[in-house]
Amino acid sequence: MKILYITSIALLLISCSEKETKAENNTEKHNPSFANNIKTIKATSGNQNEELTLTGKVDYDPDKVINYISLVNGIADRSYFSLGDKVQKGQVLLDVRSSDLSSLQADAVSAESDVKIAQRELLTAQSLYEDNMLSEKELLEAQAKVKQAQATYNKIQSDMGVHGINKGNGMFSIKSPMTGYIVTKNVSSGSTVSTDGEPLFTVADLSTVWIVANVYASNLQFVKEGMEVDITTLSYPGEIFKGKISSLSQIFDPEEKVLKARIILDNKDLKLKPEMSVVIKLKGETFYEFVSVPTDALIFDDDRYFVIVKDNEGFKSKEVQLQGHNRKITYIASGLSAGDDIVVNNQLLIYAGLKEN
Repeated sequence: MKILYITSIALLLISCSEKETKAENNTEKHNPSFANNIKTIKATSGNQNEELTLTGKVDYDPDKVINYISLVNGIADRSYFSLGDKVQKGQVLLDVRSSDLSSLQADAVSAESDVKIAQRELLTAQSLYEDNMLSEKELLEAQAKVKQAQATYNKIQSDMGVHGINKGNGMFSIKSPMTGYIVTKNVSSGSTVSTDGEPLFTVADLSTVWIVANVYASNLQFVKEGMEVDITTLSYPGEIFKGKISSLSQIFDPEEKVLKARIILDNKDLKLKPEMSVVIKLKGETFYEFVSVPTDALIFDDDRYFVIVKDNEGFKSKEVQLQGHNRKITYIASGLSAGDDIVVNNQLLIYAGLKEN
C-alpha cells in the first residue's frame, strides 16, 4: 500500500509538471515579444481572379505562307531541296518537264521570229517612204505590225515567267516565291505533277507564328481579347513565352467544340515550330466580389480550412469556406470580413497553441 501511495503521488506531480510546461509554452507563444514578430495582412474584397490553363498549338502566320501548286501537268525532273531547308526568294527548287511548256516555248520562238520579220519590213517601209515610194498610211501599218508582234512576244514571255526559268526542251525551273523554310514537300524527282494535285511544296516565314488556344464554353467568361498570357512547352522546360490574345473567334469549331483564341508571337530565334503543342496560362476575372487572402495563410486541418486572425484581444482561429483560389490568392465564400488582420507567418504555431487551450 505504501508503494502504491508513493507511485500515485509521483504520477500526480508529473501530470502537474506537464501542465505547467504546456502553460509555459502557450505563454511563450503569446508573449509580447512573440506577438511583435507576427506579420499580418488585411483581407481585401475584390473581383475573383482565376488562373486558367488552356491547351493549344503553334501554327503558321497565314500572311507569311505560300503553297506552290503546279500550273501545268508534267514530270518533276529534279528536286533541289529537302523538307526543313531554308530557301531564299528566287532560289531554284525544282525542274519540271511538260508538253504544255514545250508548246509555250514553241510559241515564244515563233513570236520572236514574227517580231524580227516585222522589224525588217518596217525598215524597208521607212526606206521606201523616204523615197516617196510608199504612202504614210502604209508606213503606219508597218509600225503597227511591229508593235503587235512585240506585244504578242511579250505576253508569251510573261506567261513563261509565271512557270519559272525557261531551260528549253519543255523544261522550266521553279523558283522559291519567298524567303523562308520548306515546311511541306509533296514532290520528288520523277514524280508526276498536275494542276489539280496537292501543293508541290510550302514555304513559310517562321519569324512570326500564331499560337492557337482552345477555349471551352465554361471558360468564356474569363477569356477576353488583349489579355496577357504565359506560354510554355515541353521542348523548353522552365522557359516562358509571353504574349497577348489578339483575337477570339465568335464561332465554335464544329469538330473540337471550342472557340479558337489567337496569340501572335515573334519567333526570330525559331524555337517555336508549327504543330508544336503548348500550354497557355492566363488570369481570368469574374464580376463577383469576394474576400481574398494570401493562399499561404491557409491552414488545412481535419478536412477544413482555417486562418489566424489578430484583433485587440489577441489571436483567434477562424474556419473559412473557400470560393476559389490560384497560386497566390484564395477567395473566401464565408468566415471572414474585408479588413480582418490575417496572420501570414508562424500561423501554424499559433494554431497549435490555440488548439491546445
